[in-house]
Amino acid sequence: MWRDIATQVAQVLAVLLLSPLLQGFIHRYEERVQRARGPSLLQPYRDLRKLFRKQLVVPDTASWIFWTAPIVSFTAMLTVPILIPVLTDYPLPLSDMGDILGGGLILTVGTFFVNLAALDTGSAYGGMGASRTVMITILAEPTLILVFVGITLMAHSMLPFVVNHLLVAHPEVYLGPTHLFLVAAFFVLLLAETDRLPIHSSTHIEVYMIEEARILEYSGPLLALLKWASMMKQFILYNIFCEVLLLPWGLSHQGTAVGIGGSVLGILAKFGIVACAVILVETAQSRLRFYRYQEPLAAAFMLAILAIVANQIR
Repeated sequence: MWRDIATQVAQVLAVLLLSPLLQGFIHRYEERVQRARGPSLLQPYRDLRKLFRKQLVVPDTASWIFWTAPIVSFTAMLTVPILIPVLTDYPLPLSDMGDILGGGLILTVGTFFVNLAALDTGSAYGGMGASRTVMITILAEPTLILVFVGITLMAHSMLPFVVNHLLVAHPEVYLGPTHLFLVAAFFVLLLAETDRLPIHSSTHIEVYMIEEARILEYSGPLLALLKWASMMKQFILYNIFCEVLLLPWGLSHQGTAVGIGGSVLGILAKFGIVACAVILVETAQSRLRFYRYQEPLAAAFMLAILAIVANQIR
């Protein structure tokens, strides 16, 4: 019992502490692909430390929503690792509080509050960033629900641990068309949710882009919480994609110290492979006008429908 509780705490800490490392890896090798030196892998940790030490400046027009959004977003990202397989392939004491759809809804809560905070200050950039986020969400969220429906029909369960065991135990399901369509659809969603579509900025520094525009009015510790929450969301999406769909092997079976250490090494290897694929896809694509955002998301929507159809005629 105590081992399972300690393992559950370790899962949350793994997401909390390793998410900046994933961000640093992506930024470094994205620059390497473009033949630049790139920042250090530890640069996100230094940026967070710098922000936590800075003074907090709050706009005069801000209400309680401005203060609440970073805390809600950060807390939501700490809650999701309780429900999904991060280090172990078996459910831990609190994993039955929700299924994969519940985890997706918790992720959406954080995004919702950040959008409210962007509108709260009355900033033109914040409103533009929030409106663009909602426009993308209009197509991304139904696609995500369809992917979850396809996973449920394939595994006859919405628990991510059941999906993990099914794909490990039955190679014919792993190589089947339903699973392949779901992987392709979720990969496009991964690009959309982590700001890697051709409509996004590759450097994330232009204020007229989506993510930076929403949090432009934040500074100091509140900005650090928002950036850390964004890194954790990226880590969680990578985790669902790798541990539940694409590479479900390598998780600890008993929760021992050796098994947890092996799971961490497996996470670093698997996330590195997927991150390299994301970097190559993003770098190889030309930038598109924002209003062409629906093209990749519509393709993901059709892939999710094909996954459901393929499962029904299997």
